[in-house]
Amino acid sequence: MPFSNRRILLGITGSIAAYKSAILLRLLVKGGAEVQVIQTEAARDFIGPLTLATLSGKPVLSEMHLDDQWANHVALGHWADALLIAPASANTLGKMAHGLVDNLLTAVYLSAKCPTLVAPAMDADMWDHPATQDNLSILSRHGVVVLPVGEGPLASGLEGPGRLAEPEHIVEELQAFFQRDTSLAKKKILITAGPTHEAIDPVRFIGNHSSGKMGIRLAEEALRNGYEVVLVLGPSSEPTPVSNRLNLVRVTSALEMQEAVRQHLHATDIFILAAAVADFRPDVPAAQKIKKEGRQSLALNLVANPDLAAWIGNNKKPHQFLCGFALETENLVENARAKMDKKNMDLIVINSPNDAQSAFGYDTNKIAILDKSGKLISFERQSKNDAARAILQAIAERL
Repeated sequence: MPFSNRRILLGITGSIAAYKSAILLRLLVKGGAEVQVIQTEAARDFIGPLTLATLSGKPVLSEMHLDDQWANHVALGHWADALLIAPASANTLGKMAHGLVDNLLTAVYLSAKCPTLVAPAMDADMWDHPATQDNLSILSRHGVVVLPVGEGPLASGLEGPGRLAEPEHIVEELQAFFQRDTSLAKKKILITAGPTHEAIDPVRFIGNHSSGKMGIRLAEEALRNGYEVVLVLGPSSEPTPVSNRLNLVRVTSALEMQEAVRQHLHATDIFILAAAVADFRPDVPAAQKIKKEGRQSLALNLVANPDLAAWIGNNKKPHQFLCGFALETENLVENARAKMDKKNMDLIVINSPNDAQSAFGYDTNKIAILDKSGKLISFERQSKNDAARAILQAIAERL
């Protein structure tokens, strides 16, 4: 049975979709899981505790003011292998994102040592609202696995995204999560992200338009998949994940990035080089700000930075896996294949600034993935979250 010996906390919040939680609970128990249900007070308006207690074989917990239940909120968070909240209302997602505790379920969430998965359910307008999307982004950075919502007719009469995923799909996602968590728990992954800034003088630099979003999305997805993650991040204002399995290393220049990678070279199983590293740097940065007065031009002598991808490719061991990126403006596949072969990469991700709303600065990306055998998989434009998921899936398949 897929959930044999698994202990799952099933959180149910106030949503019309709460009726589906009975079907979900039955599937989990049928799959061998031991399930403890926690209901919010609002959820009781949509489905009664008697049904849930009968299906789970355990009393339903809900009221934080009862001593015999409140005292368990820490123990429950340590007992479970996973906390699954389905349906997760917009209200509960907002409380979780901002650490608010006013019921037993949110108290358990803040105490939980186990992974947390949420299956959102709400009306389309609530789903699309920037506040909801911001809350989901915060939860993702905190390592919460956000399951996809469905699209279709909603209780309000509207049609669109926001439907609770079907119970069978939630079970499949949970089963896949446990499988990934088991296989990758001891894998260590190093991700480079963001630009590098190469100093001209104390106030000026050579850089590029990279925001670091793609690498940060990769780090978030890697954490959700159970990896130990080292994120070597160049200058970026993007929010970064929060996790005890994340080692965040901030750097500025290409030389600093190489040194950070060097320190983790032998302990890393997988390298993903998503950073846009400057190819050149000024040979001798000025000690003081260069003044404009009296100048009609300024000549800089640039020297090449070390090729980080080639350096890893030349020094990695047979068990280590190297995934690089190729940002190309022409002959995309041919140039990427040559780069992969030259630098001893195992996989390369191809993208181009020529594609609309892709690459630097955008929340979306259009990528293709090429491996050493010549297999090419192309994707339509998608969110960088989904692109990160596709990249890590491709790596996992080849490991």
